[in-house]
Amino acid sequence: MAVKPNAYAESSIRVLKGLEPVKQRPGMYTRTDNPLHVVQEVIDNAADEALAGHGKRIAVTLHVDGSVTVEDDGRGIPFGLHPQEQVPVIEIVYTRLHAGGKFDKGAGGAYSFSGGLHGVGVSVTNALARRLAVTVWREGQVATTAFAGGDVVEPLALRRAGAGDRRHGTTVRVWPDPKYFDSAELPRAELVHLLRSKAVLMPGVTVSLAIDKPGAQEPEIQRWLYAGGLREYLLQGLAAEPLIPLFEGAQFAGAGRTDDISENFAEGEGASWCVAFTEDGGTLRESYVNLIPTVAGGTHESGLKDGLYAAIKGFIDLHALLPKGVKLMPEDVFSRASFVLSAKVLDPQFQGQIKERLNSRDALRLVSAYVRPALELWLNQHVEHGRRLAELVIRQAQTRQRASQKVEKRKGSGVAVLPGKLTDCESRDLNLNEVFLVEGDSAGGSAKMGRDKETQAVLPLRGKVLNTWEVERDRLFANTEIHDIAVAIGIDPHGPADTVDFSGLRYGKVCILSDADVDGSHIQVLLLTLFFRHFPQLVARGHLHIARPPLFRIDAPARGKRPAAKLYALDAGELEAALDKLRKEGAREGSWTLSRFKGLGEMNAEQLWETTLNPETRRLLPVSWDGRGFEATAESLTKLMGKGEAQARRELMELHGDAVDIDV
Repeated sequence: MAVKPNAYAESSIRVLKGLEPVKQRPGMYTRTDNPLHVVQEVIDNAADEALAGHGKRIAVTLHVDGSVTVEDDGRGIPFGLHPQEQVPVIEIVYTRLHAGGKFDKGAGGAYSFSGGLHGVGVSVTNALARRLAVTVWREGQVATTAFAGGDVVEPLALRRAGAGDRRHGTTVRVWPDPKYFDSAELPRAELVHLLRSKAVLMPGVTVSLAIDKPGAQEPEIQRWLYAGGLREYLLQGLAAEPLIPLFEGAQFAGAGRTDDISENFAEGEGASWCVAFTEDGGTLRESYVNLIPTVAGGTHESGLKDGLYAAIKGFIDLHALLPKGVKLMPEDVFSRASFVLSAKVLDPQFQGQIKERLNSRDALRLVSAYVRPALELWLNQHVEHGRRLAELVIRQAQTRQRASQKVEKRKGSGVAVLPGKLTDCESRDLNLNEVFLVEGDSAGGSAKMGRDKETQAVLPLRGKVLNTWEVERDRLFANTEIHDIAVAIGIDPHGPADTVDFSGLRYGKVCILSDADVDGSHIQVLLLTLFFRHFPQLVARGHLHIARPPLFRIDAPARGKRPAAKLYALDAGELEAALDKLRKEGAREGSWTLSRFKGLGEMNAEQLWETTLNPETRRLLPVSWDGRGFEATAESLTKLMGKGEAQARRELMELHGDAVDIDV
């Protein structure tokens, strides 16, 4: 039977196999502005060998024809048959997504710590290459194979190594396919920075870059070997003289340590750091996780910030150095800090495939737990240096407070009395302040105890808010809850085309915090309706957010190198994914305890802070219009919230009803 043009039939469904998804949507797996990231995947594999203690040399060569060679002296990729797949392991590594040696975290695993954890690394490199050739020296044998566009074009060939040839390691030469990238040129400065940082983070490992020049007999070679590690690197990059000597340290769980901190983390987890404080000039800040550069920072940087702030604030309080009326904030400490931070995390969770930001919640506690006591000890051993640092931090706080006071004067003082239920924050800086509209007094109590009182305000709401879609603006304040919300945020109700005075705005973020169940979703919709209908410009400016508390808690047992831990899941999908992960990590079926939160009020203050309030670990969704624009969003909300729209809602339910999960 002939299929009509544009018909949607069984044959319309296409299944992408092997590396086809990468070729179809390369931007989901790598940067497509240039091939640096796909080359970095090969470099990272060589670095992982060095990190595991099996290599002392990484050599990168840029060839005249645009190809790149990466050579290491590690163990060499195994090339025997995989026990289950019955295919050479080297072929699986380069042609299968989600396959590699870095998933095995159990005892005897090939890599305890590594940067390549998503399982899509060199297979993506291979998929986006015109050609990729691999040579492995291992156990007295030499193995060679080659690929084109991700497919094997030269099957695995083995030969005995020559007499006296005791080499071991892997050499990969890759020709990136220009059609997948905006530019085929590797950014030289970024590559040099990447290689130099690998040498910094692996003292004793020589990293080199050779550049072939047309017509030249010898390549141009740069080599890096840092004996001084992080300190030497940081001092070279500072724009100004440090105010006090550098604060540096390295702490890792296990390794003979018996302290309480190490018991909370897997053996080998920890961090190395070097921090410099300067009075002026730019700051240098670089962080790494298992040698992977995290240019967008993440939770390990937040842990460093948390540890530095807690230690310095403790020193200032101990010596009574804080002038009256001055309030310290973490940014006062961090704004003049330059640092290089290298964290080792057993199972890092990154944001996106290119791993530019670390999202692992435990990394914040890990780094902070080691940095804080180390700095506290250092400051109390060097009291004069501590006093100079305290003076710098206090000056930063005074400058910040003077700036916020100037803004407050321009705002003028309002006449409205703030609602009694509002537990306000102390700061008046819109860049930091946020108010949480919390469902119920019970949850409001937990939020008040668990919040950061400096920057976070809490306004409990009693019951469900009025549906305001068809309420006239001059009747809004008849409802107490809506009156309190408007007065608390400092903005009067308005329309999309009105001129609005934002000088009275009291919070940079207005966050809806309701239970993770059906009733909570209903309250969320009612509040979204209120803000869209009567505070649309607040939404347009990006001030409105939705906080996402978890629905489930999993008390996970110790498994392998991982200690017992509490895990959280937003919904059933995340719960199943977390349980699958526990099974893969060796946890026995049913050895965990599963709890479901009936509401926010069931969470204690610490749990609510860790999962929902802490800016470093929470999930906060910004609210904006439907992608089709303001009018289309208004049309959708009219169908949902309008009193005379029963027929339209019926049609919506008939059309999409089978896609809804019922929570009973």
